[in-house]
Amino acid sequence: MDLQKYPFSEKFGWVSDRFGLSWQLNLAGQPTKVTPFLMFVGTQHGRTEEAMKYWSSLFTGSGVEHVERYGAGEQGAGGTVKHARFRLAGQAFMAMDSNREHSFSFNPAVSFYVDCKTQEEVDELWGKLSQGGKMGQCGWLEDKYGVSWQIVPTVLGELLGDKNPLRSQSVMQALLKMKKLDIKGLQRAADEVS
Repeated sequence: MDLQKYPFSEKFGWVSDRFGLSWQLNLAGQPTKVTPFLMFVGTQHGRTEEAMKYWSSLFTGSGVEHVERYGAGEQGAGGTVKHARFRLAGQAFMAMDSNREHSFSFNPAVSFYVDCKTQEEVDELWGKLSQGGKMGQCGWLEDKYGVSWQIVPTVLGELLGDKNPLRSQSVMQALLKMKKLDIKGLQRAADEVS
């Protein structure tokens, strides 16, 4: 969409950068901030509201803040999400459904990184987010909506940043063999090297 005035904004534009990343620019007289915006297309079309509610149930400091639906006669399918705002663990997101033909959908090139303090938190989020989706390697998964997540214990950064390169390499080798990350297994790999 060309950068110009629209009914919902004094100045708005939608572009793709040279890396293929999509950006929506909304100059609305407020401080500049970056907010992830999810467009549910193809087989995921019509699942925006379901996804927002599900994700919000998994994280404290979360909730759906606003949902505007397409009405009869509008460009989108009636009742689907025209525009929505929600928060996950305090982070603002926006989302929408689009029933138009698109050459893209969600893929692992963009993922949400979740920093977990405990193994219990890793286990719970991994179990709930991977349900109906696909488990990947090294803490990555794709949820039932096709969105990619990284469920990572905080301690991983400390272990990989160890001053002893042999310890960090040992942790990396253990990490590469895991799907869901195991804090004790990662720590054991570090401790095996003196």
